[in-house]
Amino acid sequence: MKVRKRKRQAGKAAGDILLLLIALIVLFPILWMLVSSFKTDADVIRWPPSFFPRSWVSDQYRYVFSILPVLNMLKNTVLFAGSVTVISLLIDSLAAYAFARLRFKGKDIIFGMILITMMVPFQVIMIPLYIEEYKLGILNSFAGLILPRIASAYGIYLLASFFGGIPKSLEEAARIDGMGELGIYGKIIAPLSRPAFISLGIFHFMNNWNDLLYPMMLTSSVEMRTLSAGLAILVGNHSIKYGPTLAATVVSVAPLMILFLFGQRFFMEGIATTGVKE
Repeated sequence: MKVRKRKRQAGKAAGDILLLLIALIVLFPILWMLVSSFKTDADVIRWPPSFFPRSWVSDQYRYVFSILPVLNMLKNTVLFAGSVTVISLLIDSLAAYAFARLRFKGKDIIFGMILITMMVPFQVIMIPLYIEEYKLGILNSFAGLILPRIASAYGIYLLASFFGGIPKSLEEAARIDGMGELGIYGKIIAPLSRPAFISLGIFHFMNNWNDLLYPMMLTSSVEMRTLSAGLAILVGNHSIKYGPTLAATVVSVAPLMILFLFGQRFFMEGIATTGVKE
């Protein structure tokens, strides 16, 4: 018994050490980026490299805020990513409810066609999308940024997988009591699916927050740029401003880190329950 207990303790200690090493490997680039944003350009590129700077400076952040309207870009990004997330969650969940809980002709075919669109890369549709928005007159506007992304095939798939695991007896009892489909969706399915909504919301928000090509293609003025598209200005063809680029990256990543820290429990629960892997 003592030998087994020691082996179990040794195995647990080895597992804890392995997890700690993995955590350090994952966190090290983030910590390096944060510390390096307070270095001078010379400190960033010097060899051999050192983790801590010779002297801590905040000039990189002042430079970024002086040459770019960072607060306006932050506002644009929040409006774009937030609006897409909220609207997409509503439309995705309604479509997922129909595919998971209702019966109608052609359901499997339509659902299959939606899933096929997940295999089409954005580069295939970017030129037709640009031409369409140009003809509609919504280029360089929030409408042009938000409308093409108000629904997501991945979101419909994830929520349909989650909704399919909810016992049908709940909605059958509700129908017996005279409740309609919208009532069942709003009072039974949606409240029980909070982890899936939160995990999908984080996915949507992160993807749209970090997107570079899409907002850069559909916006032309600095006033409409999102953070990712606006901060790309710091990287030129022949030169890279290392310190300001790192500082700008910290500004861009920090809100996402805070969001994930607050929503990670629901995020992990939603992934585990739906069975959908990243």
